[in-house]
Amino acid sequence: MRVGIIGVTGYTGSELLRIIHAHDQVELTYVTSHSFTGKKLSDVHPQYSGLVEMICRPFSVEEAIEKTDLVFCALPHGEAMHAVPMLAAAGVRVVDLSADFRLCDANLYQEWYNKEHCAPDYLGRAVYGLPELYREEIKNASLVANPGCYPTSVLLALAPLARRNLIRWETLVVDAKSGTSGAGRTPSPVLHFPECTENFRAYRVANHQHTPEMEQELGRLAGEEITFTFVPHLVPMIRGILSTLYLQPKANMEEDELFNIYEEFYQSNPFVRILPPPLMVETKYVYGSNHCALSLRKDKRTGRLIILSAIDNLVKGAAGQAVQNMNLMLGFAETKGLEMLPLRP
Repeated sequence: MRVGIIGVTGYTGSELLRIIHAHDQVELTYVTSHSFTGKKLSDVHPQYSGLVEMICRPFSVEEAIEKTDLVFCALPHGEAMHAVPMLAAAGVRVVDLSADFRLCDANLYQEWYNKEHCAPDYLGRAVYGLPELYREEIKNASLVANPGCYPTSVLLALAPLARRNLIRWETLVVDAKSGTSGAGRTPSPVLHFPECTENFRAYRVANHQHTPEMEQELGRLAGEEITFTFVPHLVPMIRGILSTLYLQPKANMEEDELFNIYEEFYQSNPFVRILPPPLMVETKYVYGSNHCALSLRKDKRTGRLIILSAIDNLVKGAAGQAVQNMNLMLGFAETKGLEMLPLRP
């Protein structure tokens, strides 16, 4: 099968290229870049010199239709909504890695991303691309909205409890930390090395744009509207997200029962690992892999449940999950091309 990457020169596009290059059932036939049109990929990503020597093309719907069966759209938020409907209308299957088709409500998109959505009709057509929740829908989808990195870590941490409606939502606090690659490749003062190294900072407290995406999907699982507190932090490392979630269950729950619920829920999901005590998740346990690692604990003094979730934000939080979705859409084994073990040290 022929696949293309629109926006290949960012971190997510480069990670897609790395994974697809090792996938033996697809051929990369089309790559685009607005900033580096006409350049060889190895001029932009020197690590691919002698390995991948494709030329970055300007985006063209006609060329994408001619050269691909499925396209990964790795354009920034606000740009994908212009390109994706043209591809979908032409019959090209799309995995979109932006936020443009994750929310069902165009008003929410405008509120949180400060842009009017130009293709609201497509919001209802996109399947939310978290395979652990929507595997069957993804198989038949023509447009998949790849989840955000923070939502992936949080939804996988809470889905088993949310599905059983066991959470007192007013008590939920999510304290999440991400490496700097989550902000993308474009330089900024905050990501300047002297500013971010040896520093630890919260950002977008109580107004991060991933909040409505998480509330939407958790609400679907629970069957009710929910709100919760989400506080993201930037840590001076390149890859990884560690989310720590604090919540009170609706009824007293022992740790053994908690483990049983999660093991049953994820028993047929190859990329979610529940670590047995005394192991506690670390970002290095998932570095470079498509895995999500979970640790489950109960604070016996307060009755509060503490759930920790670790992912690599560029793999399970973006490109790896996109390839996982592609595998489902094209009828391949879900794990194809994603068998790499975590990298440590």
